[in-house]
Amino acid sequence: MTADVLRPLRTLLESRRGRLLPLPPRLERLYGNFRAPSRSGPQVFSNFVGTLDGVVSLHARGHAGGGDISGFSIEDRMVMGLLRATADAVIVGSGTFHEDRRHVWTPEAICPSLAREYQRLRSAMAKPEPLLNVVVTASGNIDLRLPVFVSRQVAAMIVTTPAGAARLKKQRAPRPVEICVVGRGNASGDIDPAAILGAVAGAHPRKRLLIEGGPRLLGSFYRKGLIAEQFLTVAPQIAGRDIDDGRLSLVMGKTFGPRHPLWGSLSDVRVGGNLLFLRYEFP
Repeated sequence: MTADVLRPLRTLLESRRGRLLPLPPRLERLYGNFRAPSRSGPQVFSNFVGTLDGVVSLHARGHAGGGDISGFSIEDRMVMGLLRATADAVIVGSGTFHEDRRHVWTPEAICPSLAREYQRLRSAMAKPEPLLNVVVTASGNIDLRLPVFVSRQVAAMIVTTPAGAARLKKQRAPRPVEICVVGRGNASGDIDPAAILGAVAGAHPRKRLLIEGGPRLLGSFYRKGLIAEQFLTVAPQIAGRDIDDGRLSLVMGKTFGPRHPLWGSLSDVRVGGNLLFLRYEFP
């Protein structure tokens, strides 16, 4: 199920809150209006694609990424690129990082055909260049020779624990890579998301922070009440699950309902092909 022709999304619901971003004409024609929250302080938002039955990763060798979930939809890639273009930093956990070790989290990497439009948008928004990629790893089990660290397409930061930093120091780190030590992590190996944000803010004046995974990292941010918006693409696929097969849902490692469910407000709905593009606001 691959769509190669990029057609405009149809807008079914659009919030009028927030400031209208200066999308270049082609991007505006493809996506429509895009508004960002006008609140002060860091704006943390997340983007995922999931199946109708809530699976965000098939957890199979060579098929663990979002492409297998979306049917390699060009519309989904366009939206992913747009969200990256509006961000100051993209934050990923080590699991997501290892799923696609050759990837660099830039707008043009996910949707090359719109590279010029993404760059025009970032220039109009006065975004710092290059985009910051942040990899969160408690263990420090990261290969510093991979493109995100050596290509110079992005500014690269690793947020880790003292043990992780010690492991990373055994490698010859490329000069542009920042290694920020923020704590020892908790019993489950998670690093405090507030400490992650503090590390990013301490090194760079970055305001719009995009979480692209994985589900455990996202769960920890939801647990601390730090996610302001959730972008969710729903693909018309039933993936199914076996008991304990390792397939992941949007949030893993944290439970909220029935005692403390997290309720969002639906603020935007668009359709591209057979995919639904949903946007939720969280208090």
